[in-house]
Amino acid sequence: MSTLDSLGNLKRTHYSGELRPEHAGEVVRLMGWVHKRRDFGPLTFIDLRDREGIVQVVFDEEKNADAHRRAKELRNENVVAIIGKVLMRDKDKLNPNLKSGRIEVKAMELYILNDAKTPPFEIDSNKASEEVRLNYRYLDLRREKMQYNIGLRHKAAIAVRHYLDEHGFYEIETP
Repeated sequence: MSTLDSLGNLKRTHYSGELRPEHAGEVVRLMGWVHKRRDFGPLTFIDLRDREGIVQVVFDEEKNADAHRRAKELRNENVVAIIGKVLMRDKDKLNPNLKSGRIEVKAMELYILNDAKTPPFEIDSNKASEEVRLNYRYLDLRREKMQYNIGLRHKAAIAVRHYLDEHGFYEIETP
């Protein structure tokens, strides 16, 4: 892996799972984990995953040789930031399995923020034992089910706090 890039003051504009056809034509900045990479010579595709879902990112050697060359080095679970343009997918290439399956992001810039060792289990698989998942809790928390659970817990806590505020109760947390 080549040297890692600095995030600097680069900020995300959207989450991967939020992108829809109404974003077509926009230049977006995304950050997340490489979920999967597929190499087709002059085109390299990655599925970029974050807490909101997955989006397909296309690296075209003809349009941006440097970003394409670096994309070929990516491995699953590398942490990256991408600047790219949202485009509609061809009708025969839609992916109904993804919320963002009608669009793709054509990469203009690639920042490799952190590389990753081969994980001890596939993040999107349920085949790992509970013991392995608990030993590698930081990886387990990246799974879609765990992301959902964390989000649900957050929403429940906000609802309880809002209810208590409205009814004049004070919340006291004890260790």
